[in-house]
Amino acid sequence: MKLVSYTRNGTRGYGAVVEGGIIELQSKLGDRYPDLRAALSGDALHEIHGIIGAKPAIIPLDRVSLLPVIPNPDKILCVGLNYATHVAETRRPESKYPSIFTRFSDTQVGHGAPVLRPTFSERFDWEGELAVVIGRGGRHIPQTHALDHVAGYSCYNDVSVRDWQRHTHQFTPGKNFPGTGAFGPWLVTTDEIPDVTALTVTTRVNGKVMQQASVKDLIFPVPVIIEYVSTFTPLAPGDVIATGTPGGVGDRREPPLYLKDGDTVEVEIDRIGVLRNSVQADIPR
Repeated sequence: MKLVSYTRNGTRGYGAVVEGGIIELQSKLGDRYPDLRAALSGDALHEIHGIIGAKPAIIPLDRVSLLPVIPNPDKILCVGLNYATHVAETRRPESKYPSIFTRFSDTQVGHGAPVLRPTFSERFDWEGELAVVIGRGGRHIPQTHALDHVAGYSCYNDVSVRDWQRHTHQFTPGKNFPGTGAFGPWLVTTDEIPDVTALTVTTRVNGKVMQQASVKDLIFPVPVIIEYVSTFTPLAPGDVIATGTPGGVGDRREPPLYLKDGDTVEVEIDRIGVLRNSVQADIPR
């Protein structure tokens, strides 16, 4: 099952993606589950299957604007340096524990929206990743049960403003400019992805492959990440974990290659889909 958040005629909603478009769910479930994050916290997924089976009216995809899959997560936790190829290209030492930083929810954009390059940045860089969306919250979640807490998976482009990321050894400033975290196009529930390690993450810039790696190559796999982060912070339904980017970022190429206005970036993960965003200057107002 594929689930999306969107706007239509200026109103936010959420729905299920089926052949031909979207089945609107807001009017059917909104009194109890006002948004997709809330729907992941209850028994709504069972109800949604029933709604889909009843074959209600469908809204064509081109009649909506897709939002970040979860527009309002309590937490976005990002894992840095989680592929050996990326560790090698950054020339950083291996770590015993996952490198975790945070992204704010108001930095996110959905599929089809532009990612916004700060006009003063000359080092605007792609980072294609697998996103994990939590369905059942918890604290001190063991690896053996970690995947039971996952609602589904999506694509993420954790775009970096490298100029600001390198001000100090902390990543946060370069990861939290408005419009720099692309998330979508939709969430695919875990029943459709029984083995997350079988997925491949591919990033293309203007049609050229820049990154490609299997999720099985993660240094810290999804269950390890969930156990680690849930030890220091409670996870809640709708929380997002961006699991890290493979080697092939623009900053570490010879010569370096950065995103410019008008470029198109695609993050594709098989069995999920393609997250596509153009690059646009963020003109100060």
